[in-house]
Amino acid sequence: MASPKVSDDLLPVGYVGLGIMGAPMVRNLLRAGVPVHVWARRLEQAQRLVGDGAVPEESLASLVRTVRVLFLNVSDTPDVEGLMLDEGGIVANARSGLIVVDHSTIDPMRARHIAEKAREAGVTFIDAPVSGGERGAIEGTLTLMLGGPEADIDRIGPLLERVGRTLTRVGDSGAGQIAKACNQLIVGETLVAIGEAFALAEAAGVDPARVREALLGGLANSKVLQMHGQRLLDDDFVPGFMAHLHAKDMGIVANTAASLGLDLSGAERVRAALARALEHGHAYDDSTILARYCIPER
Repeated sequence: MASPKVSDDLLPVGYVGLGIMGAPMVRNLLRAGVPVHVWARRLEQAQRLVGDGAVPEESLASLVRTVRVLFLNVSDTPDVEGLMLDEGGIVANARSGLIVVDHSTIDPMRARHIAEKAREAGVTFIDAPVSGGERGAIEGTLTLMLGGPEADIDRIGPLLERVGRTLTRVGDSGAGQIAKACNQLIVGETLVAIGEAFALAEAAGVDPARVREALLGGLANSKVLQMHGQRLLDDDFVPGFMAHLHAKDMGIVANTAASLGLDLSGAERVRAALARALEHGHAYDDSTILARYCIPER
């Protein structure tokens, strides 16, 4: 079934953040016939998408003044805050009615603050972090966790359907980021569990590959065991989602939990495993590597 037509009053769209996730998401928009203008601090990033049909803008200000919907896909909370709120940034240059969709993974409480500041300037800020990794970005099958005004999310739904398969409005501003924090927590703790299970099997002289095969048929089965369990067996750590970014995300989990008075001991075990992986030089390997460091002695 074809996706609903994108309303002309949402076009053109803009994109900032043209890395491992952003670039394929731009290409999916372009393949769907959506006009996309792009800007990057490093000109070569934007130029790589020109052959696909993207229109490069010479400055962030010119991009903001040109587009009706602006997508962000950058690394961390300070990057989004700077783009949105700095002098000469998005809020300062935006026309009233601009919708900003932030696919970055950032601190939920700061997302709420950014949304409030944007709202004061007549700009809608929707937090829309994603799950599915590079493969999901390339194939257009990402899961989007959305926080913001329901009417605006519904309005841009046809755009979001060009990059994602599962779209869920979780709640108001910041709710999408809370869902993403929960996602990173569950994936991280599951990787710790898989690492420990494989270690237990090896210590008992049992083949972890056969253990995984048996578990895939039972209640312990999960996408993490299917995909990342096989990665561990194959020593395949080519990054789809880099370990240092997962460490950053787990820092967001920890800070959010602390601000809410929660003690999440499982999350701290994931953070410790990631810290050991980074100490051993795996910052740019896939975050699956944390399973190798879930036991301190290893």
